[in-house]
Amino acid sequence: MSIPKSVVSKLLEFFPDWRPQMYFKSSLTALSHAMEDRLLADSDAPLVIASFQRERFYRQEAHRYRRIANKTNQVYVLAAPEADFTNSSDVYETIAFEPTDSLAQEWHLVVIGGQYACCLICGEKPATTPDQKATSAMDASRRFEGIWTFDPEVSVKAAEFLLERILEYRPELESKIEQAKQKYLVSTILRLQDSANSSQQSNSPLTNPDPFVQRLVSYLQAGQYKLLKANKSLAIKQQKEKLLNSVTDAIRRSLDTEEILQVAVQKLGEGLGVCRCIVYRCNEQDTTATINHEFISPGIISVKGQAWRLKNNPLFEEVVELHETLTIDNTREDPRLNPQAWSKDIGEYLQELVTSCSISSWLLVPVLYQDHLLGMMELHHCDSEPINWKPDDVALVDAIATQVGVALIQAEAYANLEDLNEQLEALDRTRSNLVAITGHELRTPLSTIQICLESLATEPDMSPELRQVMLNTALADAERMRNLIQDFLTLSRLESGRVEWNIEPLSIKECIDLAVSNVKARVNSDQIPQIENLVTSELPLVQADGEWLVEVLAKLLDNACKFTNIDGQISIKVKTNGSNKLEVTISDTGRGIEPNRLETVFDRFYQEEGALRRSAGGTGLGLAICRQIVSGWGGKIWAESPGKDQGSKFHFTIPIFELPTQNAEASKSKTNKSNSKAGKRKKKKR
Repeated sequence: MSIPKSVVSKLLEFFPDWRPQMYFKSSLTALSHAMEDRLLADSDAPLVIASFQRERFYRQEAHRYRRIANKTNQVYVLAAPEADFTNSSDVYETIAFEPTDSLAQEWHLVVIGGQYACCLICGEKPATTPDQKATSAMDASRRFEGIWTFDPEVSVKAAEFLLERILEYRPELESKIEQAKQKYLVSTILRLQDSANSSQQSNSPLTNPDPFVQRLVSYLQAGQYKLLKANKSLAIKQQKEKLLNSVTDAIRRSLDTEEILQVAVQKLGEGLGVCRCIVYRCNEQDTTATINHEFISPGIISVKGQAWRLKNNPLFEEVVELHETLTIDNTREDPRLNPQAWSKDIGEYLQELVTSCSISSWLLVPVLYQDHLLGMMELHHCDSEPINWKPDDVALVDAIATQVGVALIQAEAYANLEDLNEQLEALDRTRSNLVAITGHELRTPLSTIQICLESLATEPDMSPELRQVMLNTALADAERMRNLIQDFLTLSRLESGRVEWNIEPLSIKECIDLAVSNVKARVNSDQIPQIENLVTSELPLVQADGEWLVEVLAKLLDNACKFTNIDGQISIKVKTNGSNKLEVTISDTGRGIEPNRLETVFDRFYQEEGALRRSAGGTGLGLAICRQIVSGWGGKIWAESPGKDQGSKFHFTIPIFELPTQNAEASKSKTNKSNSKAGKRKKKKR
């Protein structure tokens, strides 16, 4: 059986002029005990009706009602059963109502005696706000609405409603309840009528409740309000501390800076319930910043992807100067956002930003680490009515910004550590390659030279033709060793910056001719592919070191010859690259390069087939030397290839020499003289 109609509602409907008051549980407990103590101290035998929400609440007061039952046989106790509470007629009447009954949400106590009447009729008010829900676990903070009065008319009507409810559950008590009505309710109404007819004012507690009880309830109510306020403050602090810990824990679990910023802005925006929260990386010298991380509430426009102005931005400059949080409670009234305070450009920009982003209140928090600016966090309130930023909220955002700064530094330090580890691994690979290549390249010619010399020394009867073959073989391998050592020394000089560049105007055609001649002189022309020189003499002069330019050309040609079959072809072309550079291209029809290795071929000791499995000799330093030389005069070198066995092209650029205003013949003579010097130096070096 379910009776949803509340006794409180029925009483307020019957007495529409009465207004309910709000009580805390501690206040109701004090009132109930005051009413019960008054009953125990009196000699009267009144009607007592008490309704508890749950059996466990009744068990706390059962001993008091046993004492009350010794004074009167009209005691009725109602409760929702949880263990052994049942309908019974023992010391007093117990009524077990259904947990779905509205009585399960109410607190009632009615006492009607021969000389006085009072009632406490209340219903529990469910928690509706987050603050109330946060303290709902504390029993003392439960709130009730209802009536506490010594008015006999109200008390009698409350007793009638409760006795009717008791009959619904205990119809066998009809005769006893009828006696209670006649003895207490009807007699009280008659006394009220007599009092009204005689126009007498009574000084009994019927109309004048104990002032001490009133003061006690007022004190308890005030104390409970203070306690509730303190609990609310503690709950808010606990919530903010939990938010700070959650943000700190989340950002410390990641070493990805982008993830750190997104987690921080998401957690902070959700925790504080702001309209918009953004964070962006910047330093004190940046002119603009792009918004990549954002939290927005429903209905708020997004600013993600926008570029915000930092240079000459007075708000950003103030934060940078003070290294402190900047708060703007009202963007419409803050003098820092007054367009007349700044130049037209800056004033219009700030007003446009505030309008387009609907910012009514603004909070700018720097992300710092050891006074170094790493970024900025901004909170925007976008409602039409501005707010005042609370000091506790500002302190919380400051703390989170500090944690973000630490996390960013840690992530960057880890990234730098990874880079260092990669460099160390690269150095270790270089060392391994160096050992392998050096061992292979030095041991092989040394073994050949040793065999040739031993043969010459131990075979005096060797024919002159075989003796000459032995000598030529030993000389060739000695030259191979010399070239290996020369490449090591050359790359070392270039990487250490100990090269003195002799920059002068040169004819690119003459340098290419000289490089081709050098290659053909070192190798029998019948054993190398055909080299096609497509360079014309109409090209402008270049500005470079002739010795090193010929070195680059020779190494690229030598590399092309090494990986191209004899029946293949090598070509050399030169064209203008822009207005101030020439682009030299050496192409071949050789084995080609895989696309994913076009950059690594310029690394030191790079060997496509490995250090010890090669069909062509070499140190793997030639292209690395070329890159260092070309970078020395401010040029660029790169490789192109469709893929394996499809040939390759090597390009590099040289700056064009800008002729001064002078006689053309004198300029030509000077150029020829410089080219001649370059050729002589190259020959002398060899």
